[in-house]
Amino acid sequence: MNLISMTTVPDIEPNFNAPWLQGIQVIASYVLATALIVVFIMLIIAILSLALRGIFPDGVRDWAGKNIVVIFIAAAALGAISGLFQWFISFDFGF
Repeated sequence: MNLISMTTVPDIEPNFNAPWLQGIQVIASYVLATALIVVFIMLIIAILSLALRGIFPDGVRDWAGKNIVVIFIAAAALGAISGLFQWFISFDFGF
C-alpha cells in the first residue's frame, strides 16, 4: 500500500497582503526612517562641532571626537539596511 499516491497536498500560496504583514511593514518603515534621521542629525552635529569651535561647548566636542567613527559606521549601516529594505520590501508609511 503506497500512502504517498493516496495523499493529495494542495500547493501552498502565501498571502503577502495579509493585514498583519502590512502592519509589520509600516512599523519597520517608521523605525528605519526614525533611526536614520536621528543618526544623520548626530553625524551633522558631530561634524559641525569638530569643524567649528565656537558653536558647541567642549563637552559636545569631546563626545564628537570620541564617537565620530561609530556614528559614521552607524549611518552607513542604517543607510544600507534602509536601501535593502526599500529595494526588497518597499517603505510603507501608511499614507
